[in-house]
This record gives sequence, C-alpha cells and structure tokens, in this order.
Amino acid sequence: MSLKLKVKKGDQVVILSGDDKGKTGEILKAMPKEGKVVVQGINLVKRHTKPSQTTPGGIVT
Repeated sequence: MSLKLKVKKGDQVVILSGDDKGKTGEILKAMPKEGKVVVQGINLVKRHTKPSQTTPGGIVT
C-alpha cells in the first residue's frame, strides 16, 4: 500500500520529533511504500575506526 506523499525530492523540511527536532534539511530520497523520506544531515551515525596504512583512525560520521 503506497501512500500519497505531499513532499518530494529536493524539498526543504523541518524535523518535528526525535533527537533532531527543529533541524531542517533537504529530502534526498522519498519512499512512499514505507511512508518515509531520507533527509540530508539528519540521524547521522558515528563510527570509530582503527587506523590503517591508507586511512587515519578516528571517528567517521
């Protein structure tokens, strides 16, 4: 069941709930079947990596 979304790719949106409430971002991807959108710069994950010969270690977002 796909829902009719009122927003589309490229629109600016404001996050209404969650840890990122109040932030704004641009929609990168819309998934109407799941009723979700992917917003640039929101809900980012940080990962700790070990240093190697090619890449330095540290926190990668």
